[in-house]
Amino acid sequence: METPGSQSSLHRANLERVVRAVRTAGSLTQAEIARATGLSAATVSNIVRELKDGGTVEVTPTSAGGRRARSVSLSGDAGAVVGVDFGHTHLRVAIGNLAHQVLAETAEPLDVDGSAEEGFDRAEELVKRLIEESGIRREKLVGVGLGVPGPIDVSSGTLGSTSILPGWSGISPADELADRLGVPVHVDNDANLGALGELVWGSGRGVSDLAYIKVAGGVGAGLVIDGRVYRGPGGTAGEIGHITLDESGPVCRCGNRGCLETFASARYVLPLLQPTHGADLTMERVVQLAREGDPGCRRVIADVGRHIGSAVASLCNLLNPSRVILGGDLAEAGEIVLAPIRDSVARYAIPSAARRLVLAPGALGSRAEVLGALALVLSETGDSTLLENALDAPPAGPESSVMPSLR
Repeated sequence: METPGSQSSLHRANLERVVRAVRTAGSLTQAEIARATGLSAATVSNIVRELKDGGTVEVTPTSAGGRRARSVSLSGDAGAVVGVDFGHTHLRVAIGNLAHQVLAETAEPLDVDGSAEEGFDRAEELVKRLIEESGIRREKLVGVGLGVPGPIDVSSGTLGSTSILPGWSGISPADELADRLGVPVHVDNDANLGALGELVWGSGRGVSDLAYIKVAGGVGAGLVIDGRVYRGPGGTAGEIGHITLDESGPVCRCGNRGCLETFASARYVLPLLQPTHGADLTMERVVQLAREGDPGCRRVIADVGRHIGSAVASLCNLLNPSRVILGGDLAEAGEIVLAPIRDSVARYAIPSAARRLVLAPGALGSRAEVLGALALVLSETGDSTLLENALDAPPAGPESSVMPSLR
């Protein structure tokens, strides 16, 4: 039995420190591990050797500063994580491993606004199917990341606003999916997961302060402060869709008038163009038409950009982020939407904050949220759990597509 302060407990703690450092960075040289953990080079070398012999990590030759070095990363067979992203009109599921490889991924149309039970039935079915297709042993699954299109109440774990998903009233998404899959489930709203996905794999890599703006059926923002997603004490931080732009404007689903969402989200924007382009018009199609030169679609997207820019200016004045990333279908519009956002920021933000701001489209497209869900599991799962899974790793499995390393 290990006792606090014993050599065995100290050794175990050092093992977990090394696993944590490698998990967070994706891959590190032994010298970088020593700097990150504060352990001596000799101790790191011994621990890496032990972890490698046990199948926990993989060591490959590399170079650092012009010198030969060894890169350490978690073994691809050390464990698996699942990401589930519920959108208003889709369900996307991905399975990855601790080496940051996507083993399988799929998506399908789904009316999430309807029955929660139907949505979880489909999610359970897709997860189990992908696990089987990937050849993963169920006991190697360490957790699931779950994204939903609405704020999560921190105290209850339920959706914070029943007006967003009325069919999900009173349901705890994490508990529901955990009961079905038998593993821990970590839940967050889609904007936060989009921010996390772009932070570790996309346009936010290397940035410690950013805002991810998602415009879809609603408008939300994921906020990253000092390298961590900021959710607020109640879990509702980033609800910029309900910043008031016009007190006499349209009535919003939140009960107020003239919220940003009533000027920018798909449910309000599409009716402006449907008389010309048909009732089945989507935001994706609007963006495509705008890129092809359609004047009405270009005008509407530019107007949306100016409204979003007003909200971004408020974020700049309050939080002074170094980067704002635009996600969702609108990001594909490029400068058609980005230029008006910049114009509004320049007009309404404090000049010093506006000058330092970098505005960029998301790099991950529609995958941002599901990749963020994978990253959420890796960030929330304890290093002891990862270590136990890794030490029981089987021989190498099938090949898979490589995701960019977590940074």
